[in-house]
Amino acid sequence: MKSVFVLGGARSGKSGYAETRARQLAATHELSVTYVATAEVTDDEMADRIRRHREARPSAWRTLEEPMDIAPVLARATAHDLILVDCLSLLLNNWLYVGCSEDTYLQRVTALTDALKRGEGRAILVSNEVGAGIVPGDHLSRLYRDWLGWLNQNVAAVADEVVWMVAGIPVPVKGATDAPR
Repeated sequence: MKSVFVLGGARSGKSGYAETRARQLAATHELSVTYVATAEVTDDEMADRIRRHREARPSAWRTLEEPMDIAPVLARATAHDLILVDCLSLLLNNWLYVGCSEDTYLQRVTALTDALKRGEGRAILVSNEVGAGIVPGDHLSRLYRDWLGWLNQNVAAVADEVVWMVAGIPVPVKGATDAPR
């Protein structure tokens, strides 16, 4: 599976860039886009965010709400599919919310990276970079930061391209260009 990994801080332009790349790749390669949403409605503000995201997506895109297990979605992709996952940071949040053990976390990371290495089609994955800030003051926040850092490292290692978003500007990190591939 050819993959693009898009990282950045909050409001850095990650989702917008990923969606633009998906539009370009879909048009260039005649791909069917599936948008995998990992967010869940937890309050009115989140419901409003999710609604705005849905309305902004092209109507031809299929939306799949999958808050826990995206590896099977990636593994099922065909050569004519583009899977856009937004985002891994919320996916990890969901894992931790249900009490994910370290063993289960490691199994899920392995399943995800295996699907990216072996799958067909294309994928664009979005995640937050949270390791550049201060050391969190509590155990759960430190665990989240550490696990997301390791998840991001594992995905970046198998991705064909890694793009770092800074103030809406894509910065190539690994094999990245502005042109669709």
